[in-house]
Amino acid sequence: MNSSPFVSLILPIRNEAASLEAGLLAIMAQDYPAERMEILIAEGRSDDGTRALVESFAARHPAPEIRILDNPGKIVPTGMNIALRQAKGEIILRVDGHTTIAPDYVCCCVEALERSGAENVGGRMNAVGNTPFGRAAAQATSTPFGVGGARFHYSEKEEWVDTVYMGAWPRRVFEQIGLFDEELVRNQDDEFNYRLRKHGGRILLSPTILSMYTVRGTPRALAKQYFQYGFWKVRVLQKHPRQMSLRQFVPPAFVLALLLGMLAALLGSWSLLALVAGAYLLANIGASLWTALRCGWRSFMFLPRVFTIIHISYGLGFLTGLGRFLRRWGDKKGKTPPL
Repeated sequence: MNSSPFVSLILPIRNEAASLEAGLLAIMAQDYPAERMEILIAEGRSDDGTRALVESFAARHPAPEIRILDNPGKIVPTGMNIALRQAKGEIILRVDGHTTIAPDYVCCCVEALERSGAENVGGRMNAVGNTPFGRAAAQATSTPFGVGGARFHYSEKEEWVDTVYMGAWPRRVFEQIGLFDEELVRNQDDEFNYRLRKHGGRILLSPTILSMYTVRGTPRALAKQYFQYGFWKVRVLQKHPRQMSLRQFVPPAFVLALLLGMLAALLGSWSLLALVAGAYLLANIGASLWTALRCGWRSFMFLPRVFTIIHISYGLGFLTGLGRFLRRWGDKKGKTPPL
């Protein structure tokens, strides 16, 4: 690059004290010119000491500049929007609190944007775990059986896709299509990327853009995460029906079939429940064996449980969202402010 565009790295965080310092140190270790970067931390009023950790870190690391912004909404889209309004960068990068980026992450994002002309670029979500259950969850969420056709979870080639992990955008994208939808606690990236593509934008997945994402380490945390994904996907469906793909309907269809099977069993007929549960058990065990063959056998005993938690939690969340948002099928409006 003959010149280095100014880059704003935005971190929308809340209760990330356990993992945030490693992520911040990775940002400080970038090989991109420090004077051409700023770090905007949208802090969601954490109750685990995150803000004090950020303040201490900023005092010890004067460059690149770290600015701490209050995010009273406490969720990712409100944090992103607050920071976007304050950002000085020609290029905007999102970095999550659970993520550690490679030393050349910023350089690779800038290079990919300049080379491809894309409106958004990102890399593969390389999942890692800190517990035996978490390591199994990292393996499961890197497979098509675990997460369907979401290419950024497992693709190893450069390709045009529907969405990427985190993202890097020219500032003009937000000037043209607005900010993130502040109604969506989850799935705000899917909704934003759909709007981007609807306006003619292109999204590039590049394997050179490297980061490590730490997955949820307990069954309860993983179940809560995927329940929310399913729940808020309903509002994305109501606003943008064409954004949905068949894979996103499979978990709720599976859970609905299970519920109908259990109801039939209570009435004396076990055939539907046996068929649905048996077919899923065979698929689950097969996927777990395939994953263990590729990734190692240490996690095999956890994999069937992880797959089940992901699929049932997402499916239950989606069905719950259908009930919760039943009267909003004609409501396509979101809380999408301009820049």
